Amino acid sequence: MHLDLLAMLTAFGLIFLAELPDKTMFASLAMGTRMRPLYVWFGTSSAFIVHVAIAVGAGGLIGLLPDWIVKLVSAALFAFGAFMLLRSGSGDEEEDEEVKTVTGFWPVYSTAFMAVFISEWGDLTQITTANLAASNGAWSTAIGSAVALMSVSALALLAGRFIAKRVPLKTVQRIGGLCMLGLAIWSVVEIFVG
Repeated sequence: MHLDLLAMLTAFGLIFLAELPDKTMFASLAMGTRMRPLYVWFGTSSAFIVHVAIAVGAGGLIGLLPDWIVKLVSAALFAFGAFMLLRSGSGDEEEDEEVKTVTGFWPVYSTAFMAVFISEWGDLTQITTANLAASNGAWSTAIGSAVALMSVSALALLAGRFIAKRVPLKTVQRIGGLCMLGLAIWSVVEIFVG
């Protein structure tokens, strides 16, 4: 196993910048306001590691999946997330009533894992990782890409916690729900435009 520091840094830089404005960052942010951030991070990080392994190992095979199916499933997951956030953020319950959140390691972990695992298929970062692995070495690219993706997720979760402490939870949930709804609509639009 040969590790190339330049290849790791290249992968980290490219993947980090590509993932920052990505829908997965916003999904992580929304999940972090409603679920335990550390559990969400474990779930998203696990999904990212699996995707990096697939991208590095299978390279171009990911592109064989029909793009419209990947985007449709992604849209459905974002729509479900929007429904859950908007449903919990509205209603006639009293302000003093504590809003229920998803708790427990396995429910949070599996929710975060599946949201990222399904929505990242054929994503720009996965394709970039596959391309970098072909030219810069598998292990170096895998390490740089995985660390970049996990860093973006951590950044989103920290921002989510910061926002949740300063803005009422119901407002955060409504905004998060609207963002998730926007991501669902965008995923459907990508089917017809892309």
